[in-house]
Amino acid sequence: MTDEAGPWLVVGLGNPGREYAGNRHNVGFMVAELLAGRVSARFGRHKRAVAEVAEARLGFGGPKLVLVKPLTYMNLSGGPVAALAQFYKVPTAQVIAVHDELDIGFGQVRVKFGGGEGGHNGLRSMSKSLGTKDYARVRFGVGRPPGRQDPADYVLSDFGAAERKELDFLVDRAADVVESVITKGVEPTQNLYHGG
Repeated sequence: MTDEAGPWLVVGLGNPGREYAGNRHNVGFMVAELLAGRVSARFGRHKRAVAEVAEARLGFGGPKLVLVKPLTYMNLSGGPVAALAQFYKVPTAQVIAVHDELDIGFGQVRVKFGGGEGGHNGLRSMSKSLGTKDYARVRFGVGRPPGRQDPADYVLSDFGAAERKELDFLVDRAADVVESVITKGVEPTQNLYHGG
């Protein structure tokens, strides 16, 4: 993976604002922030998109990373993502969305390329704005809501006390998965991480 292929756009999906910071829906932001910390990059407001962006390289001489936290609300994430993909000349095959996933149990991180959005408004907005569903997704399992709780209320609530004990480890694992997609590809990453 060399620079000739262009940079990688890693989009952490979430909602802006302190009141959303600990929500299940904001796990994409958490992973993007951890990745920025790993490569000693700082987020700053981008001049061409409603987003915070951090630029760095993955390892010495590695591929260029553009880490993104859209500052629109979740259902409008696609606009800033498409603007940044165009600005940085990133092919959609090198766009990675990191997001919460109701259809996967808490504690599991999965990766896939393309496919449906599973009712996720951030992914739906990205697919519409990019004009394709052909981008990678790192799916952070949050599980289904208990009882009859509305899924929308569930994802906009904070992780529970027991979940928070594992959260740092799982966000770290999700960041490892993102790095693996960039350096190894989707299929080898599935083989590495889907066992556990």
